[in-house]
Formats: sequence, C-alpha cells, structure tokens
Amino acid sequence: MRRAKIEEENNRMVRQQREFRVAADVVTKCWMVFPEVEAIAVIGSVAKPLWKEVPRFSEFRKQRVEIWHECGDLDLALWIDSLHRLGELRRARDRALRDAFESGVGISVANHQVDVFLFEPQSDRYLGRLCSFNQCPKRKPPCFIAGCGAIPFNKQIADFVPRADLLASAAEAMLYRRGSGVLRSALELPSIEARQP
Repeated sequence: MRRAKIEEENNRMVRQQREFRVAADVVTKCWMVFPEVEAIAVIGSVAKPLWKEVPRFSEFRKQRVEIWHECGDLDLALWIDSLHRLGELRRARDRALRDAFESGVGISVANHQVDVFLFEPQSDRYLGRLCSFNQCPKRKPPCFIAGCGAIPFNKQIADFVPRADLLASAAEAMLYRRGSGVLRSALELPSIEARQP
C-alpha cells in the first residue's frame, strides 16, 4: 500500500475528529441559553486523542495497515433538569449546525451524526437520547421501542444499558456548566496533533 494513501487516510481521520469538535462547540453555544441545561460534555472517541488501529476499510484490513481511529459520530452528554423542551433543543441543534455549514465555519456535520445522551443532574442517571426525527412519534421502526416517545423526542433504544465507563471522559471534556458558563472549547481537548513534533 502506498505511503501517500495511508497519509491521506490519517489526515482525513484527524480532520473528521476536528470537524466533530467544532460541531460540539456550535451545539454547546446554542444550548447554553436553555435554562434547563445543567452541563454539556463530549464523550466517546471525539473526546480523546486518536489512536492507531486496523480500520474497517477492506484494503487496509487485508494488509493489516494501522491508521488513526475513525470517529463515526459526535457523542455528547447533556445533563438536563427537565425533558419538556427536547423538541426545541433538537430544533436549535439542527439550526445551529445548518447555520454553521452555510456560514462557512468549515463543518458539514448532520443532525443524525450528533448522538446526545441525556442524564439527570447530580445522579448521572441515564434518561434516554435526544431523537433526531422532526416529529414524535415519526412512525418509523425505532419509534416502536417500548417507552420511546413517552416523553416527546426522548428516544429509547432496545436493550441499551449504558456502559459503566460511558461518562469516564466527561469531567475532562466538560464544555459547559450552568453557573460557570463555557469551560473550554472542544478544540482544546487532547489531540494527536498536539503530540506530533
């Protein structure tokens, strides 16, 4: 495999993570105005420095060539006091991402690429996920999961149980906390770019 191809894929993975981090800042900014929002953090692979692995792409997999990890989506943890305006939070997120794309900020992250895990403040009890559909219920197969839509736009996933370490990176990747405001930009989170000479 050509070194140029490997470098091209590595650069794409770094750009993709950076784009998700910019999107995290965009979404955080639009949600800060909601009084029910207690805190927002990046979780998952977007919150961490990338690591090398053999990817799913067949040409790399066959030759066991390692490249930087591919961030498939942006996972956000949202601690929220009330679930009564999830539809408004969804619309604000979608509008902010669209406006960022149209203004030339340099991101093209779609709403369905932002996976929002909802948590109860203080207890960290998992409440569900913010649905990306534009109405609730949408009458799509995911809407028929038990409990999905009982609270509008609170998506439930069959048999999903949060891993014990789901919030492990949240403290270091906290972007916003009510009463303190913005704590950091997602672009300030540790990255492989910062480690390279």
